[in-house]
Amino acid sequence: MKKPILIIAEAGVNHNGDLALAKQLIDVAADAGADLVKFQTFSADRLVTRQAKKADYQSVTEKNNESQFQMLSRLEMSESMHKELIKYSASRNIGFFSTGFDIESVNLLISLGINHFKIPSGEITNLPYLRHIGQFNKPVIISTGMATMNDIDAAINAVEEAGTIRSLITVLHCTTEYPAPMAEVNLLSMSSIKQAFGVEVGYSDHSEGIEVAIAAAALGATVIEKHFTLDKNLPGPDHKASLQPDEFKDMVSAIRNIEIALGDGIKRLMPSELRNKFVARKSLVAKKAIKAGEELTTENITAKRPGTGISPMLWDEIIGRAAVRDFAEEELIEL
Repeated sequence: MKKPILIIAEAGVNHNGDLALAKQLIDVAADAGADLVKFQTFSADRLVTRQAKKADYQSVTEKNNESQFQMLSRLEMSESMHKELIKYSASRNIGFFSTGFDIESVNLLISLGINHFKIPSGEITNLPYLRHIGQFNKPVIISTGMATMNDIDAAINAVEEAGTIRSLITVLHCTTEYPAPMAEVNLLSMSSIKQAFGVEVGYSDHSEGIEVAIAAAALGATVIEKHFTLDKNLPGPDHKASLQPDEFKDMVSAIRNIEIALGDGIKRLMPSELRNKFVARKSLVAKKAIKAGEELTTENITAKRPGTGISPMLWDEIIGRAAVRDFAEEELIEL
């Protein structure tokens, strides 16, 4: 039986460094029916230089002159905050997950019992980081925003050669822009990645709305990740490109419906169709009154509903035969 799609509620840094806000995000993810709620684990000191500029979308959403370092410093999560959120997630019956953005952060997550890894798009070309994660032979999800097929190939090979078997690697197609323009989503790349590298694939969605995530489910994604927030108007770099709680819940519901609707791929008569089959299909009937022994021809028989008699697919076998009895107009033909 096919495994359900893993739905990751990406809280990211939308907690704004506030434990209470982070717990509310966990509540939203759990209530929506997500499988995992994911945060981001990093130290600004290890992640970025003090001179690095913010991305354009970050400058738009946060109209101040602070550097990327200053912004990220406000969004760090302490070890004690991690522990509290892990505990709270368990109380809400949702898995806790986080992306470690550097080797030390990955090690922290391991020490806290997180036994699967998320490689963010920005680290797909960080060879020492990839090798560090690969050595543990645990499930790995690789996001591929800004990546070429060659980048993806190199990253998969680095993780695999370090010790992780390929069957544990899932690759997420992604477009790194917030929000991602529809014309640049290029969702069919997900299938290209699966075919090229023989891995499970999914989609990390930065587009507006929920349509693309639902389409990804229909195209065979095994993992879908989507940013969400309590309120798009909250201060912070990612809130405006995130789903509101009701939108996120609608997305999860739609994905689960798509999973059911996809079925097993075997075309057959479904139980609910059975009662409609005889109403919608046709049978051979007398076009006009027919006498016993009269030849059945195109002039005296036709096809009409209901479909409870002889199928019109047997037309060639019926034409030219003698009527076994008298038939009134529109009476079902019998043999």
